[in-house]
Amino acid sequence: MHAFNRYEIKYLVDVAEAAALREEIGRRLDRDRHSGDRGYGVWSVYYDTRQLRFYWEKIEGLKFRRKLRVRHYGDRFSVGEDTPVYVEIKQRVNRVTQKRRVRLPYRDALLLCDGRTLVEHEPAQRPFLEEVLDLVLRLDLRAVAMTGYTRHAYVGRDADVGLRVTFDQRIRGRDRDFHLGADAEDRLIVPARKVIVEVKADERVPYWLTDLTAKRNLQVVRVSKYCQSVEAYGLAPRSVFHIPDHDLDTDLDAGRSRPAVPLEA
Repeated sequence: MHAFNRYEIKYLVDVAEAAALREEIGRRLDRDRHSGDRGYGVWSVYYDTRQLRFYWEKIEGLKFRRKLRVRHYGDRFSVGEDTPVYVEIKQRVNRVTQKRRVRLPYRDALLLCDGRTLVEHEPAQRPFLEEVLDLVLRLDLRAVAMTGYTRHAYVGRDADVGLRVTFDQRIRGRDRDFHLGADAEDRLIVPARKVIVEVKADERVPYWLTDLTAKRNLQVVRVSKYCQSVEAYGLAPRSVFHIPDHDLDTDLDAGRSRPAVPLEA
Protein backbone atom coordinates (compact mmCIF):
# COMPACT_ATOMS: atom_id res chain seq x y z
CA MET A 1 0.00 0.00 0.00
CA HIS A 2 1.19 3.49 -0.86
CA ALA A 3 0.18 6.83 0.68
CA PHE A 4 0.96 10.39 -0.41
CA ASN A 5 0.39 13.77 1.23
CA ARG A 6 1.15 16.79 -0.90
CA TYR A 7 0.13 20.17 -2.24
CA GLU A 8 -1.13 20.34 -5.82
CA ILE A 9 -1.35 23.36 -8.13
CA LYS A 10 -2.83 23.20 -11.63
CA TYR A 11 -2.39 25.38 -14.70
CA LEU A 12 -4.03 25.25 -18.13
CA VAL A 13 -1.73 26.13 -21.04
CA ASP A 14 -1.58 25.85 -24.81
CA VAL A 15 0.40 23.01 -26.37
CA ALA A 16 3.17 25.36 -27.59
CA GLU A 17 3.49 26.96 -24.15
CA ALA A 18 3.61 23.51 -22.56
CA ALA A 19 6.44 22.44 -24.88
CA ALA A 20 8.50 25.51 -23.94
CA LEU A 21 7.76 24.98 -20.26
CA ARG A 22 8.80 21.33 -20.46
CA GLU A 23 12.10 22.35 -22.01
CA GLU A 24 12.85 24.77 -19.16
CA ILE A 25 11.73 22.37 -16.45
CA GLY A 26 13.77 19.60 -18.04
CA ARG A 27 16.93 21.53 -17.24
CA ARG A 28 16.19 21.33 -13.51
CA LEU A 29 14.23 18.10 -13.08
CA ASP A 30 14.68 14.53 -14.24
CA ARG A 31 12.27 12.91 -16.62
CA ASP A 32 10.14 10.26 -14.93
CA ARG A 33 11.54 6.85 -15.82
CA HIS A 34 8.18 5.79 -17.27
CA SER A 35 7.79 8.81 -19.56
CA GLY A 36 10.16 8.15 -22.42
CA ASP A 37 9.89 10.47 -25.41
CA ARG A 38 6.17 9.91 -25.93
CA GLY A 39 4.94 9.92 -22.35
CA TYR A 40 2.63 7.24 -20.98
CA GLY A 41 -1.08 6.61 -20.73
CA VAL A 42 -3.10 7.17 -17.55
CA TRP A 43 -6.59 5.63 -17.45
CA SER A 44 -9.00 5.98 -14.55
CA VAL A 45 -12.51 4.74 -13.80
CA TYR A 46 -14.28 6.93 -11.21
CA TYR A 47 -16.96 5.75 -8.80
CA ASP A 48 -19.69 7.95 -7.41
CA THR A 49 -23.23 7.85 -5.99
CA ARG A 50 -26.38 8.09 -8.08
CA GLN A 51 -26.60 11.74 -7.01
CA LEU A 52 -22.90 12.34 -7.87
CA ARG A 53 -21.94 13.16 -4.31
CA PHE A 54 -18.19 13.24 -4.98
CA TYR A 55 -18.68 15.42 -8.04
CA TRP A 56 -20.69 18.00 -6.09
CA GLU A 57 -18.22 17.96 -3.19
CA LYS A 58 -15.54 19.05 -5.65
CA ILE A 59 -17.70 21.68 -7.34
CA GLU A 60 -18.79 23.17 -4.01
CA GLY A 61 -15.18 23.23 -2.75
CA LEU A 62 -15.71 21.26 0.44
CA LYS A 63 -12.65 21.38 2.66
CA PHE A 64 -12.86 17.62 3.09
CA ARG A 65 -13.76 15.65 0.00
CA ARG A 66 -12.73 12.41 -1.63
CA LYS A 67 -13.20 10.15 -4.60
CA LEU A 68 -12.67 6.49 -5.43
CA ARG A 69 -11.09 5.31 -8.66
CA VAL A 70 -9.39 2.37 -10.34
CA ARG A 71 -6.31 3.48 -12.28
CA HIS A 72 -4.06 1.89 -14.89
CA TYR A 73 -0.79 3.25 -16.25
CA GLY A 74 0.21 2.32 -19.80
CA ASP A 75 -1.61 0.83 -22.79
CA ARG A 76 -5.22 0.18 -21.83
CA PHE A 77 -5.72 -2.26 -24.69
CA SER A 78 -3.27 -4.60 -23.00
CA VAL A 79 -5.35 -4.77 -19.80
CA GLY A 80 -6.48 -8.24 -18.79
CA GLU A 81 -7.61 -9.97 -15.62
CA ASP A 82 -4.06 -10.27 -14.28
CA THR A 83 -2.92 -6.75 -15.18
CA PRO A 84 -1.82 -4.77 -12.09
CA VAL A 85 -3.97 -1.70 -11.43
CA TYR A 86 -4.39 0.64 -8.49
CA VAL A 87 -7.48 1.09 -6.35
CA GLU A 88 -7.21 4.61 -4.97
CA ILE A 89 -8.94 6.91 -2.54
CA LYS A 90 -7.92 10.47 -3.25
CA GLN A 91 -9.06 13.03 -0.73
CA ARG A 92 -8.57 16.69 0.00
CA VAL A 93 -8.17 17.98 3.57
CA ASN A 94 -8.10 21.77 3.46
CA ARG A 95 -5.21 22.53 1.07
CA VAL A 96 -3.49 19.15 1.33
CA THR A 97 -4.15 16.33 -1.12
CA GLN A 98 -3.90 12.82 0.28
CA LYS A 99 -3.79 9.74 -1.90
CA ARG A 100 -3.88 6.18 -0.65
CA ARG A 101 -3.81 3.23 -2.95
CA VAL A 102 -3.20 -0.47 -3.21
CA ARG A 103 -2.00 -2.48 -6.19
CA LEU A 104 -4.22 -5.40 -7.22
CA PRO A 105 -4.81 -7.62 -10.24
CA TYR A 106 -7.56 -6.07 -12.33
CA ARG A 107 -9.94 -8.96 -11.58
CA ASP A 108 -9.61 -8.26 -7.84
CA ALA A 109 -10.12 -4.53 -8.31
CA LEU A 110 -13.36 -5.24 -10.18
CA LEU A 111 -14.45 -7.79 -7.60
CA LEU A 112 -13.92 -5.23 -4.84
CA CYS A 113 -15.42 -2.14 -6.47
CA ASP A 114 -18.07 -3.66 -8.75
CA GLY A 115 -18.63 -7.05 -7.13
CA ARG A 116 -18.62 -5.51 -3.64
CA THR A 117 -16.62 -8.39 -2.23
CA LEU A 118 -13.55 -8.28 0.01
CA VAL A 119 -10.67 -9.83 -1.94
CA GLU A 120 -7.65 -11.78 -0.80
CA HIS A 121 -5.00 -9.46 0.52
CA GLU A 122 -1.81 -8.96 2.43
CA PRO A 123 -2.42 -8.27 6.14
CA ALA A 124 -1.25 -4.66 5.81
CA GLN A 125 -3.79 -4.04 3.03
CA ARG A 126 -6.86 -5.15 4.97
CA PRO A 127 -7.80 -1.81 6.64
CA PHE A 128 -7.68 0.04 3.33
CA LEU A 129 -9.60 -2.62 1.41
CA GLU A 130 -12.24 -2.66 4.14
CA GLU A 131 -12.50 1.13 3.89
CA VAL A 132 -13.02 0.89 0.12
CA LEU A 133 -15.66 -1.81 0.53
CA ASP A 134 -17.44 0.22 3.21
CA LEU A 135 -17.55 3.26 0.89
CA VAL A 136 -18.91 1.20 -1.98
CA LEU A 137 -21.59 -0.47 0.13
CA ARG A 138 -22.58 2.42 2.36
CA LEU A 139 -22.82 4.99 -0.46
CA ASP A 140 -23.93 2.54 -3.16
CA LEU A 141 -21.07 3.59 -5.42
CA ARG A 142 -20.92 2.65 -9.09
CA ALA A 143 -18.70 3.45 -12.06
CA VAL A 144 -19.77 6.83 -13.44
CA ALA A 145 -17.04 8.14 -15.74
CA MET A 146 -13.69 7.24 -17.24
CA THR A 147 -10.78 9.48 -18.19
CA GLY A 148 -7.58 8.91 -20.11
CA TYR A 149 -4.70 11.05 -21.25
CA THR A 150 -1.03 11.08 -22.20
CA ARG A 151 1.28 12.19 -19.42
CA HIS A 152 4.82 13.54 -19.44
CA ALA A 153 6.23 13.69 -15.92
CA TYR A 154 9.31 15.19 -14.27
CA VAL A 155 10.66 14.52 -10.79
CA GLY A 156 12.89 16.59 -8.51
CA ARG A 157 16.44 15.81 -7.52
CA ASP A 158 18.80 17.10 -4.83
CA ALA A 159 17.08 20.04 -3.11
CA ASP A 160 13.91 19.42 -5.12
CA VAL A 161 13.31 15.83 -3.99
CA GLY A 162 9.56 15.34 -3.54
CA LEU A 163 8.70 17.73 -6.36
CA ARG A 164 6.78 16.36 -9.34
CA VAL A 165 5.52 18.22 -12.41
CA THR A 166 3.16 16.55 -14.88
CA PHE A 167 1.89 17.57 -18.33
CA ASP A 168 -1.39 15.91 -19.35
CA GLN A 169 -2.70 16.25 -22.88
CA ARG A 170 -5.26 14.69 -25.23
CA ILE A 171 -7.57 14.34 -22.24
CA ARG A 172 -10.43 12.03 -23.09
CA GLY A 173 -13.40 10.51 -21.33
CA ARG A 174 -16.46 8.31 -21.66
CA ASP A 175 -19.65 7.62 -19.74
CA ARG A 176 -20.10 3.88 -20.44
CA ASP A 177 -18.17 0.68 -21.27
CA PHE A 178 -16.00 1.12 -18.21
CA HIS A 179 -13.80 -1.94 -18.61
CA LEU A 180 -10.29 -0.52 -18.93
CA GLY A 181 -9.50 -2.73 -21.93
CA ALA A 182 -12.78 -2.14 -23.79
CA ASP A 183 -12.52 -1.11 -27.43
CA ALA A 184 -14.96 1.74 -26.86
CA GLU A 185 -15.31 5.28 -28.16
CA ASP A 186 -13.62 8.02 -26.17
CA ARG A 187 -14.13 11.74 -26.65
CA LEU A 188 -11.95 14.72 -25.95
CA ILE A 189 -13.19 16.42 -22.77
CA VAL A 190 -10.55 19.17 -22.89
CA PRO A 191 -9.67 20.88 -26.20
CA ALA A 192 -6.79 19.10 -27.92
CA ARG A 193 -4.68 22.26 -27.95
CA LYS A 194 -4.81 22.55 -24.16
CA VAL A 195 -2.52 20.88 -21.61
CA ILE A 196 -3.12 20.57 -17.88
CA VAL A 197 0.13 21.22 -16.00
CA GLU A 198 0.20 20.08 -12.40
CA VAL A 199 2.83 20.92 -9.79
CA LYS A 200 2.93 18.51 -6.84
CA ALA A 201 5.12 19.18 -3.83
CA ASP A 202 5.50 17.57 -0.41
CA GLU A 203 6.01 20.84 1.46
CA ARG A 204 6.58 23.86 -0.75
CA VAL A 205 7.05 24.74 -4.39
CA PRO A 206 10.65 25.94 -4.98
CA TYR A 207 11.18 29.60 -5.76
CA TRP A 208 12.67 28.93 -9.19
CA LEU A 209 9.44 27.21 -10.25
CA THR A 210 7.11 29.90 -8.88
CA ASP A 211 9.30 32.51 -10.63
CA LEU A 212 9.05 30.51 -13.85
CA THR A 213 5.25 30.30 -13.73
CA ALA A 214 5.03 34.01 -12.89
CA LYS A 215 7.36 34.91 -15.76
CA ARG A 216 5.13 33.00 -18.14
CA ASN A 217 2.02 34.53 -16.55
CA LEU A 218 0.46 31.14 -15.84
CA GLN A 219 -2.83 31.31 -13.98
CA VAL A 220 -3.86 28.74 -11.39
CA VAL A 221 -7.07 26.93 -12.36
CA ARG A 222 -9.55 24.73 -10.54
CA VAL A 223 -10.11 21.86 -12.91
CA SER A 224 -10.94 18.21 -12.34
CA LYS A 225 -10.67 15.68 -15.15
CA TYR A 226 -13.42 13.65 -13.51
CA CYS A 227 -15.70 16.68 -13.38
CA GLN A 228 -14.83 17.52 -16.99
CA SER A 229 -15.96 14.06 -18.06
CA VAL A 230 -19.17 14.24 -16.02
CA GLU A 231 -20.07 17.62 -17.50
CA ALA A 232 -18.97 16.87 -21.06
CA TYR A 233 -21.42 13.98 -21.22
CA GLY A 234 -24.27 15.94 -19.67
CA LEU A 235 -24.39 13.97 -16.43
CA ALA A 236 -24.44 17.28 -14.53
CA PRO A 237 -24.76 20.97 -15.49
CA ARG A 238 -21.52 22.61 -16.51
CA SER A 239 -19.92 24.49 -13.66
CA VAL A 240 -17.97 27.73 -13.74
CA PHE A 241 -14.82 25.59 -13.62
CA HIS A 242 -15.58 23.70 -16.83
CA ILE A 243 -13.12 24.19 -19.67
CA PRO A 244 -15.20 25.23 -22.70
CA ASP A 245 -14.88 23.19 -25.87
CA HIS A 246 -13.49 26.08 -27.89
CA ASP A 247 -11.54 29.31 -27.31
CA LEU A 248 -11.31 29.96 -23.57
CA ASP A 249 -10.51 33.61 -24.13
CA THR A 250 -13.74 34.31 -26.01
CA ASP A 251 -16.26 32.11 -24.23
CA LEU A 252 -16.43 31.63 -20.50
CA ASP A 253 -20.14 30.88 -20.55
CA ALA A 254 -20.12 27.67 -18.53
CA GLY A 255 -23.88 27.40 -18.78
CA ARG A 256 -23.88 26.84 -22.54
CA SER A 257 -24.30 23.15 -23.27
CA ARG A 258 -22.38 21.60 -26.16
CA PRO A 259 -21.63 17.97 -26.98
CA ALA A 260 -18.22 16.57 -26.14
CA VAL A 261 -15.68 16.81 -28.96
CA PRO A 262 -15.25 13.49 -30.84
CA LEU A 263 -11.86 11.87 -30.38
CA GLU A 264 -9.49 12.84 -33.17
CA ALA A 265 -7.27 10.32 -34.89
